[in-house]
Amino acid sequence: MKRTGKFFTSTMVAAIAAVSIVSSASASTISNSNISSISFANIQSMDIETALMMVQKERTKLLDAQLQTQIQEVQNRNNYIADLDSQLLVAQQNGDAVAVQKLKGQIDAAYNSQQMDMLRLQSMSNKRNEAFDVMTNFVKKMQDSRSSIIGNMR
Repeated sequence: MKRTGKFFTSTMVAAIAAVSIVSSASASTISNSNISSISFANIQSMDIETALMMVQKERTKLLDAQLQTQIQEVQNRNNYIADLDSQLLVAQQNGDAVAVQKLKGQIDAAYNSQQMDMLRLQSMSNKRNEAFDVMTNFVKKMQDSRSSIIGNMR
């Protein structure tokens, strides 16, 4: 692969920019995970196809990790709501009207937060699926390009 010309330069700049975005996102949102980062030095030694593939792969990994975190938050909120429901039942059985009103308010707030969590979860799932589709389409286009080049050589 010839590494000169405007196309390579602009594509390499785009890949490096994407790597820096992915790396900064991994540092800011998932600092305790074991996801490997792509560095500028790593990208310089790769051809453009491999570099773009690594960026997309890294993006998919980050979104997977964020999706797992959001799923855990939803499960935690479900447990919290279940706990509040059991406390409400006890308060109702004891006839404690003040506690019942307080718990109903907390349950309503938790349900509202739960709805927002579910929307975030759906959005993250869509983003993850989109990243995977982009990666898959990229691989297919590169394969089609290779097949076309080989076909033209015959």
